[in-house]
Amino acid sequence: MSVSREELDSRIVAFGEACRTTGVRMTHQRMEVFREVAKTDEHPDAETIYDRVRRRIPAISLDTVYRTLTMLETLGVLSRVYALCDRARFDATVAHHHHFVCAQCGMIRDFFCKEADKLQIPREVQSWGIMKSTHLEVRAICSKCAKRKKVKN
Repeated sequence: MSVSREELDSRIVAFGEACRTTGVRMTHQRMEVFREVAKTDEHPDAETIYDRVRRRIPAISLDTVYRTLTMLETLGVLSRVYALCDRARFDATVAHHHHFVCAQCGMIRDFFCKEADKLQIPREVQSWGIMKSTHLEVRAICSKCAKRKKVKN
């Protein structure tokens, strides 16, 4: 699913500000890789991003896409999402949020939940290190896969 035009514009502005603040050049290739992740909430993997960007920039390499994604993650304008045993996928929603992951098709959707944000980490876990953030991942079967399963039965 595509994000709204306003959200996409906001993400691109944040990317530009992050580049200016850190002194990173905003190249055409970097912008296209970022735009491909930022324009959707489907959390694409690197190969999908590469295939889509390559339609606009035929000379781009998969290595460039991987290096750009790592750089964008370092800038803080996207994050890496690991769903089940799937490849790393990328998310341009930088506000604190959680994920719904379909265990069957791998679909990932963002959700915001104040109750989950307030989750108390057990003291034993806190003793393992300094907590930076919490992230809730709900693993389920999405509606589409559940319907498909009912149709097959």
